[in-house]
Amino acid sequence: MTAAEGAGAMVAVNLGVSALAVAALLAATLAVALRLGRHSVIDVAWGAGFALVAAVTAVLSAGHGDPARTWLLCALTAVWGLRLAAHIAVRSRGEGEDPRYRALLAKAPGDRTAYALRVVYLPQGLLIWLISLPVQVAAYSAAPLGPVAAAGAAVWAVGMLFEAVGDAQLARFKADPANRGRIMDRGLWAWTRHPNYFGDACVWWGLFLVAAEAWPAVLTVPAPVVMTLLLTVGSGKRLLEARMADRPGWSEYARRTSGFVPLPPRR
Repeated sequence: MTAAEGAGAMVAVNLGVSALAVAALLAATLAVALRLGRHSVIDVAWGAGFALVAAVTAVLSAGHGDPARTWLLCALTAVWGLRLAAHIAVRSRGEGEDPRYRALLAKAPGDRTAYALRVVYLPQGLLIWLISLPVQVAAYSAAPLGPVAAAGAAVWAVGMLFEAVGDAQLARFKADPANRGRIMDRGLWAWTRHPNYFGDACVWWGLFLVAAEAWPAVLTVPAPVVMTLLLTVGSGKRLLEARMADRPGWSEYARRTSGFVPLPPRR
């Protein structure tokens, strides 16, 4: 077996083990959801799932590939995923079922749990596995870190800044009773209607760049593309704006504020 064939076999093993790890996490999440009576707890597992895949990959790939790239990708993914999981856990504490899941599960033709498994847990598990492909594949390449990886880390940092600061600004805004029913249009939210989603996209394009400097991880470019599409035309921006459309002041805010990429507010 050649070195390339050996690395390919190890990647295949990694992909299988990471899939099992994600399945175990989502099974535990389902048990918690049934106990709490709300499937929105899977939003906490979303970020944690990526951190889990990165940790599993770092352990399995020991002795294979460049450890500096492997552990850099693991650290960047874990910091992003665990921060997101903690933020959502705190934000949703004491809340009931998320309206998105309530509306989705209301369509269940039979057993709601089986339906939730099919339309919520399975798709999210597959997405965690797919989007984390750059992290998994790059761990088995021996190429050293270089300028492309440095650029990727910088893009990741920009994404983390937008996401963390945007979430913090929104949390402070909502905590003030005087802002009840108002549209958040301050700070980063004056430059983009979705600083957190823009940050997510930057994080995953940054991780891809760190990974793609080493062949064959460049072939995993569908991963950040899928994440970006989810955030813009999938379950992120599109659904949120549909719910916000009837709020007073939303149409004016939408006219003067960029929909995704941060830009100076229009007059």
